[in-house]
Amino acid sequence: MRTLLYNIARLYTPDTQRAYGSVRTLTDVSLLLEDGLIADIMDRPRPDVEADEQLDGQNKTVIPGFVDAHTHPVFWKTREDEFIMRIQGKTYEEIALAGGGIRNSVRRFREADKEQIKQVTLQRLGYFALFGTTTIEAKSGYGLSTEDEIKTLEIIKELNEELPLQMIPTFLGAHEIPDEYQDDRQGYIDLIINEMIPLVTERKLARFCDIFCEKNVFTVEESRAILQAAQKHGLASRLHADELHPFGGAELAAEVKALSADHLVQISDQGIEAMAQAGVIPIVLPGTTFFLGKDQYAPARKMIDAGCQVAVATDFNPGSSTTHNIQLMWTIAALKMGLLPQELLWATTHTAAASLNLSQQLGAIEPGKQADLAVLDIPNLNYLPYHYGMNHTVMTIKKGRVIYPR
Repeated sequence: MRTLLYNIARLYTPDTQRAYGSVRTLTDVSLLLEDGLIADIMDRPRPDVEADEQLDGQNKTVIPGFVDAHTHPVFWKTREDEFIMRIQGKTYEEIALAGGGIRNSVRRFREADKEQIKQVTLQRLGYFALFGTTTIEAKSGYGLSTEDEIKTLEIIKELNEELPLQMIPTFLGAHEIPDEYQDDRQGYIDLIINEMIPLVTERKLARFCDIFCEKNVFTVEESRAILQAAQKHGLASRLHADELHPFGGAELAAEVKALSADHLVQISDQGIEAMAQAGVIPIVLPGTTFFLGKDQYAPARKMIDAGCQVAVATDFNPGSSTTHNIQLMWTIAALKMGLLPQELLWATTHTAAASLNLSQQLGAIEPGKQADLAVLDIPNLNYLPYHYGMNHTVMTIKKGRVIYPR
């Protein structure tokens, strides 16, 4: 299948041969897509080019499809009641300690059968493509039992086979201590290590293991034990780290050579240095800080200055960041973290793909890479975070196929 995407006014892509934030800019070009890959970038359509399909770029802007490297899309009920509690002055931590938060979602998740949850998840996933996202990392973590964690990962696997949106599955059984193990922490950790991880890997349901390394959740020592067990079974490491307290999660990420450490609002200078030296990718989640009504954001600029390549994601989930709109993350990250549009392009495409071990296939517009593209109605890259709250997507293309037209 050969597709010609013509009439592209501007094309922006990370220049992967140069430093983080370097952008290659082309004008008045066409793209030849073949069998789901980018075959050629042309100044204009050549007369001898044959194509099975022609797509009009409408004189718009083309960038790589967004890669959202931190999402929690598989859950049953929403938690707008907790949002109202936060408006009234309750903190996220207070709500969680009172039995709300993640454990609230777990109780509700267990009430529904697999098909019910699969159908509501299916409805949610389409919104990612609407905003130009072509790949997401998708975590489990609202089951917190062997049966329900497997059920979550099976839903991700089945929807991956049915939908054009690409989901990269992550096992997050260590998202919280469930109600029935509140008085037996070690019992739940043993369940994760001895039963969940072996079964997840035996059935090939995940590529990564994540953990919520945080005060009142999992300690650094507990996190290390779980991640090392997962690594022995072939699951690469990711961490929720240093979100609410400076807890040593970033240092642990460096120690276990995790692909990413995420949140990092309270990261220490030592944690930043350790991650930079180990090549761990920080994934910052500005929408979460915004939605929780907090004022302190992850120090993304300090991380970049230390030599880290920062990624930005939505953290789509039912409690602390209920948005699919990665374009909005550009605006918040620009204003609250000081990230420039060129850096944000990298952060939501190439670097995000690298955090998933996919930068050889995704995240840049180069011959041989997957034809994952977002066509945007913007006059230049600076306009994307500037005109905020809008969906600028005209067309989303995944593996050469249009999956969202306006």
